Amino acid sequence: MARVLAYTSPARGHLFPLAAPLLELRARGHEVSVRTLASQVEPMRALGFDAAPIDAGIEAIEHDDHAAKSQQDALRRSTAVFARRAALEVPDVQAAIAAERPDALIVDTNTWGAAAAAAAWGGPWASFQPFPLPVGGPGIPPFGPGLAPAGGLVGRIRDAALRPILVGVLERTNLPPVNRIRADLGLAPVRSVDELYGAAPLVLYFTAEPFEYHRATWPANVVLTGPMAWDPPAEAPAWLAGIDRPIVLVTTSSEFLDDGRLIATAFEALRDEDVFVVATLPAGDPAGFRVPANARLERFVPHSAVLPRAVVAVTHGGMGATQKALSFGVPVCAVPFGRDQLEVARRVEVAGAGSRLPASKLSPEALLAAVRAARSRGEGARRVAEGYRRAGGAAAAADAVEQRLLGALPLA
Repeated sequence: MARVLAYTSPARGHLFPLAAPLLELRARGHEVSVRTLASQVEPMRALGFDAAPIDAGIEAIEHDDHAAKSQQDALRRSTAVFARRAALEVPDVQAAIAAERPDALIVDTNTWGAAAAAAAWGGPWASFQPFPLPVGGPGIPPFGPGLAPAGGLVGRIRDAALRPILVGVLERTNLPPVNRIRADLGLAPVRSVDELYGAAPLVLYFTAEPFEYHRATWPANVVLTGPMAWDPPAEAPAWLAGIDRPIVLVTTSSEFLDDGRLIATAFEALRDEDVFVVATLPAGDPAGFRVPANARLERFVPHSAVLPRAVVAVTHGGMGATQKALSFGVPVCAVPFGRDQLEVARRVEVAGAGSRLPASKLSPEALLAAVRAARSRGEGARRVAEGYRRAGGAAAAADAVEQRLLGALPLA
């Protein structure tokens, strides 16, 4: 059996999806080591992984995109964090490789320095992609603002005109520091965002059609596995059994984004509806919220315990929470605040699996209308769930790792 080393950014929203295929690889007899954020080292060890923290300096470089003045500024700020972390990731990954002597390496798509170190290492490696892949293609709108696909000549003209504006600013800002790192490692420069996110020998893309936009052909190195709807082991709360109304799940980002007003607005919007609101605030403080009689606010509740009884999920548009709801066939009302969330929310709308409400238009009245609209789109959510099931999930990801990365290894 092989030894696999996984390296993540300091984000639970990236670590948790990866846990599912890593557990599958471990169940198949492979040894798995994980380098991740310090708070999750012990939970990963409890799962049977050889876990250790990433460099503390990486975690100290925090997102500040909640202070952005525009969506484009927010995306620029968010990706600039990855560029600043990259220089610290290189020696961190090199030390982990020296300590673990892996047969294969799996790195977070947002760890640009780790990807460079993996390429320079020379062994088999993959990246994992838990949010919309920012790689262009015919009919695929430029990444960032959540544009809907537009077909025909008009669509091609729009995409060609906007791509240098929307993606070009990210390339001009972030590629130079990444390429300085790559040059120090003896690697050729990356010339575009497409190469930055799509050049790994294997890209494990944690989604599937029809949630993702259809492409006539996918790059040969990209494997769509469906989402990894994994929760940390936890008992379902006792109070959940006492709820006798349809449940609306409301959740915010696991990394601070100042999106708590989504919960406050949901409480106001749904206080007179015949539903019970279960809200989670993983990166915020539940104190100070006015919780109505038909609601409950917790920092954490395992969503897998709530979703089988949910009729709609109100999310911040994070890929993990959104796809987890859809994997249960639960329609989503997505209210994006920044980062990749605008792209996720648009995919919810285009797939007919829910509704989209820009955060700039968030109000109790608008949210109530959006929730009601999403609730009427259960058929679309179930269609997405079926697409996810066909993709194969953790087993498909483990198959790809075994066949494409470990298949050429000599037998033990």
